[in-house]
Formats: sequence, C-alpha cells, structure tokens
Amino acid sequence: MCKGLAALPHTCLERAKEIKTKLGTLLQKPDSTIDFIIPYPEKPEKPPKAQKPSPEEALQWRESLEKLLQNPYGLASFRSFLRSEFSEENAEFWVACEDYKKTKSPVKMAEKAKKIYEEFIQTEAPKEVNIDHFTKAVTMKNLVEPSPTSFDMAQKRIFALMEKDSLPRFVRSEFYQELIK
Repeated sequence: MCKGLAALPHTCLERAKEIKTKLGTLLQKPDSTIDFIIPYPEKPEKPPKAQKPSPEEALQWRESLEKLLQNPYGLASFRSFLRSEFSEENAEFWVACEDYKKTKSPVKMAEKAKKIYEEFIQTEAPKEVNIDHFTKAVTMKNLVEPSPTSFDMAQKRIFALMEKDSLPRFVRSEFYQELIK
C-alpha cells in the first residue's frame, strides 16, 4: 500500500505516473465517433443588441430562408427556435455544409466530409438528419472522392424541409413576432 509521498516505493510512483499519463491521454484522444463532432464556435443564444435586425429586415426572413440563414442574428434566432423544437440538427447540418464548401485543402475536405457523415448522415448518427435513402446513397457515393458539392443534394433536401416546415412555425413564434414590431 502506498503511504505518504516521501515513503512512496518506486513501484507506487511508477503506477501514479502511469495513471496520470493514461488520464491525460483519455482527455486528449477521442475514443468514439461522438467525440469527432465538428467543433463549431459556440454561438450566443441571443446575439448582441448591435446586431439586431430592423423590423423591415426581419420581415424579409418570412419570404426567404436564405436571407434568414445568412444573417448572424437570424441564424442564431432560428437555431434557438429549432433547439426548442428538438430539430436543431437541420440548421447545424446546413451550417456544416456551408463551412465544408469553403474548404480548399483536399485533406481537410476529406476530414470534414467524414465528420459530417458521421455526425449527420450515417444511420443512428448523433444528429441524424431526415433524408431519404436515395439522397443518402448519392451522398455516400459522392464521399468516395470528396468535392465541394459532395453534400449538395442532402443540403438542398434539408433546406427545403426547413423552408416548408420549420420556417412557417418560426415566423409564427413569439420571438420572431417581437422582432418585426
């Protein structure tokens, strides 16, 4: 049994160092696919007041999901709304695809493609998006040789889903109604 630092036998010190090393390794090296989630910068629930859109600008979001998603305040508001409905994965997937398209390095592109696939596309993914089997198959085929357009079909399907389903509910929400006053 190990007692007191001064009286520690050589084997106890070795064991303590081994445990410390293993703990450090566990904290640094992810072991499961859930740990490979794409690191996105945390967005505040509500952006600073200076970024708040005018009522006229917010009114445009009713007609254009694209304008909503391109506005940092609009995107944060929409994501917060989707989070309340337990469907934030759709906006997260859309954002991940937009980020992916900007990637220039083929190595980085392959890494991001794998992460997006594991997080959003594969069956039982942590944040699996609702796409049909054909779209999933096309996306998987596109990932054999990743390109900026690898996720285009899936991204368009999710955009259409958000546009037809989530956007109408968002524009009826209290938070959106406050923005347009």
